Amino acid sequence: MNSADAFLETFAASGLPPLIGRRHAGGDFRGGIVTRDLGPLRLAKLFSPEGECFRDARSIRDADSELWQIELVTRGRVRTEQGRNTAVLSRGDLVLIDPVRPVRFATTATETVTMLVPRRSLRLRPDDAARLAGMRIRGDCGPGALVSSLTREMARSLTGFRADEADRAAAAVIELIAVALSAQLDDERPASDEALRSRIVGFIEARLSDRDLAPPKIAAAHHMSVRRLHKLFEDQPLTVAALIRRRRLERCRAELAGTGRTVAAVAAGWGFADPAHFSRLFKATYGYNAAALTSSNRARTIKALAARPGKDGG
Repeated sequence: MNSADAFLETFAASGLPPLIGRRHAGGDFRGGIVTRDLGPLRLAKLFSPEGECFRDARSIRDADSELWQIELVTRGRVRTEQGRNTAVLSRGDLVLIDPVRPVRFATTATETVTMLVPRRSLRLRPDDAARLAGMRIRGDCGPGALVSSLTREMARSLTGFRADEADRAAAAVIELIAVALSAQLDDERPASDEALRSRIVGFIEARLSDRDLAPPKIAAAHHMSVRRLHKLFEDQPLTVAALIRRRRLERCRAELAGTGRTVAAVAAGWGFADPAHFSRLFKATYGYNAAALTSSNRARTIKALAARPGKDGG
């Protein structure tokens, strides 16, 4: 069809939640809609030129309150705005749209697939729904990639299903969508204190050799204040700084006992810039000098060499 008005009329007749066209680039409008059903699901493949459209409070229909709308971009780029969220979608990306809330779309020449899902089937709590609506769901990884791929295939052909098969297939698709939305919520939820502490400890363990490793650097890497970092560890046996020291000392002790490297070399390798400070700290922690480990290690090595049989086996 080569008329924006004709396209919007066809759009309205498709059963999709209504949209109002604002503008489109150029004088020749080329667009089209193909709809298919799978049990309780309705899919619509749309071809549209560059332009903008929106749904405002006056155009919202009560009938759409029983649905969720999922948009998949298969070609071009789409910018959506709903509630507090703005998403820029590329090929394969998805977005959940609440059809009874205002929304705006700005697109290049695009191909998209709209899927209407019974609202009750996704079991979204109101606060979770408000957070998800208008948020980009990546279509190149995780559950979102499965939904994206499956939706593209469904839009191409949905023939040959008996009624019971269509209902069962739709239930499987809906469950996969629910998994993708749940994963999106998990990504967006603030981590629990325990999970965040575990992540920080892992960060510390991986960077013990970094001489600059300190609370300010750790806090910045985890997008928090130093005060928040210290509060996170206030009920733990060690503070963040003490944890860094303890882990470094443990690594040093293990290396000194197992290699022939000097105390200064091992200390420097694990982030201690001052060998004298390291030696005092080591003795205060373990009750003996770090050099004793290297001496003991050398003595064991000499003893082992002396006990090794000669080449003649004697």
